[in-house]
Parts: sequence; C-alpha cells; structure tokens
Amino acid sequence: MNLPRAQRLQRIPPYPFREVAMLKSKLLTEGRQVLDFGIGDPDMPTPGFVVDALGEAARDPVTHQYDESGYGIPSYKEAIARFMGRRFGVRIDPDTEIQSCIGSKEALAHIVWAYIDPGDVVLVPDPAYSVYKVQTMWCGGAAFPMPLDPAGGFLPDLEAIPISVRKQAKLLFLNYPNNPTGAVAQKDFFAEAVEFARKWNLIICQDAAYCEVAYDGFEPPSILEIEGAKECCIEFHSFSKTFNMTGWRVGWAVGGREIVDALSVVKSNVDSGTFMAIQRAGIAALEHYDEWVSWVRAQYQERRDALVAGLQSLAWPVQPPKATFYLWAPVPRGYTSIDFAKALLQEAGVLTIAGTAYGDCGEGFVRWSLTIQAEDKLGTIERAVEAIKTNLPGLSW
Repeated sequence: MNLPRAQRLQRIPPYPFREVAMLKSKLLTEGRQVLDFGIGDPDMPTPGFVVDALGEAARDPVTHQYDESGYGIPSYKEAIARFMGRRFGVRIDPDTEIQSCIGSKEALAHIVWAYIDPGDVVLVPDPAYSVYKVQTMWCGGAAFPMPLDPAGGFLPDLEAIPISVRKQAKLLFLNYPNNPTGAVAQKDFFAEAVEFARKWNLIICQDAAYCEVAYDGFEPPSILEIEGAKECCIEFHSFSKTFNMTGWRVGWAVGGREIVDALSVVKSNVDSGTFMAIQRAGIAALEHYDEWVSWVRAQYQERRDALVAGLQSLAWPVQPPKATFYLWAPVPRGYTSIDFAKALLQEAGVLTIAGTAYGDCGEGFVRWSLTIQAEDKLGTIERAVEAIKTNLPGLSW
C-alpha cells in the first residue's frame, strides 16, 4: 500500500540522533567498547517504597477501572497539593488547579493542542527539548526561537523578542532547570517572565521535569512562587527524574484553573488517564520525598564532580551545573558539534549528543549525561577521560 502520510508528519524535522546511533551500532558490531553518556534516562531502579505501593494498589480491584474524574483521583491531587506547599510554599487547590498526566511529555504536547491554531506563534527556547517545537508545527503554529546564550546564563532575552512577535504569541515555553544546558533560573527571572506574560497576554508553560535534581544545596524554585503567576502560568512536573520512574509515565500539571481546565479538555478527548494504581504509587513517592531526594542527588553529584574534574584535567573549560544530570560542554576549536560528537565516538568510543540535536543555537556544544548505563559509574567516567586523552590529543578551546 502506498498511501501518503499526513502532512503533519512531513513537517517533523529528521531524527537528529540517527547518524550517531548508526555509528554506535557499527562500533558495537565491530566489537568496540562504547562508553555511553548519551541517554537521559536514570540508570537506578525505582525506589522500593514506590514499587511496594504499586503492588498493593494493583491488587485492589477498585484501581482496575477508568479514573472517571479526568483530573486524577482526589488522594493523588491532595498529595500533590501538599507537596507543592511543602517544597515551594505554593498554595494549590487540588480540585481545580491540578491535572494528572501520563508523564509530563504528553501534557506538554496537549497544552499546545489546547491553545494553538494554524498561524499562531509559540515562543520556544533554542536549544531545547524537541516537543515544544514539534507540537507547535503539528498544530500549524509558528515556533519563534529564543536563543539561549551562555553569556546570559542560558536564559532567554525576552526584551529581544520583536514587538510584532510578542503581539502574536500565545504560549511561551520555559524549562528550568534546563535540558540540555543544565542552566537554572532564579526567582528574579521568573518574575520578569510573569510580568512579560501578563503584559503581552500569553501563557507560560514551565517544564519543571528536572526541578528536583539539584546540587550544592541549590533548590530550584517554582514559577508559581511568583505573585500573580497562576493567572498566566502552567507548570509541568514529573516523577521520572526524581524517582527513577521514566517508564511509569506519571506526572502532573499545576497552575491557574482556566489553563488547567483547557489541558483537561484536550486530555479527556485523547486519553483515559493514568492507571489509578500508579497514581497511588505516586502518592507514596511524594510522601517519601524528603528522605529520598538527598540520596539520589548525592549519586548524581558524585558523578558530576568526577566528570567535571576529569574534563578539566584535559583543559576542557567546563563548569559544574547546579542542576539536571547533564553537562553542556563546549567543543574544541576546529570542530562543529556533530563532527566532534562523531570524533568522540569513532576515535575514543565515547558517546555524547551533538548540541545541534536540540536546535541551531546548540552549535558549539555537546551534551554529556550522568545517567551512565554501566555498573561501574565512576570507572566509566575515568575510562572516558583517558580514552579522549589518548585518542584525541592536542584538543584546544
């Protein structure tokens, strides 16, 4: 059958990791070792208290039916509201300001569907997680890039956005702590963004998936801590990175009731909610947050410190990120991002992701992930540093 695909599929840019993935496969076929710093998927198991809660809940027949509420079961939303209050000091109405999500990815897609018609403008950071741009394109919208400049701390310069674009924009995507750069935003930037959104009548979609992976005592803020934020903001949280639950597909969106309701209308017409037993497991995760989060942060911080020290020993000008499990590292002179990622893999057997996989403004960087899929994490870092030193001598920045 030779049936043409929908036009929306043809709008999607080529898969950015394909060439590197093919090269990795070739090296493995040849028996070469590949030290993988590419994937952003936690390598540690889900905590036992979450697994136990799921087992208990799954044996309760009540959880085997549809969650007819659409927004999430009451006990789950109440647990989220308590967590937002404890963690951020934010007061949330569990009945109207929370939407249960099948992970945050689908909710990020569905919020675009809720607001964007053909020709509408969405302000999208560059570099960034591809969902923001791709979903805008699928809805026929126009993604206007906001460059994330290292000189500005990888924060978008909102005042650089042309007035004509501001007038057309309906959504503004933010993602702090940030994938891929590892950058963080402080409350003063969030306050600036909220003021900007209120002035230009647009909605901020803050992707907070990495909000709990932070180091050196830094506690990433919620944009909802800013006065008046609920009028124009929705924030997306996930259990994936905090509790090693990427495969569980569970998270939540929280914000102003009208914005949350718009998301809920889309979801009610697309999916049937998260398995209620998984929602109960999410409650257990949030109840154990305080005793868990310091341990998981310590695991990543140990890896972060080892990788930063190792790369700095090669005269690589990298600084330790305050959050996320990514290191955004500049490429040496004479290389593009993709050329250097290929050289690292082909010559040293080290897999990283070229910055341009996240947008044009990712040129000049490669992303290292600390979610090392190997038993000996620190040893893998040491071997990677030594392999670069041995096989790519003379690099300079």
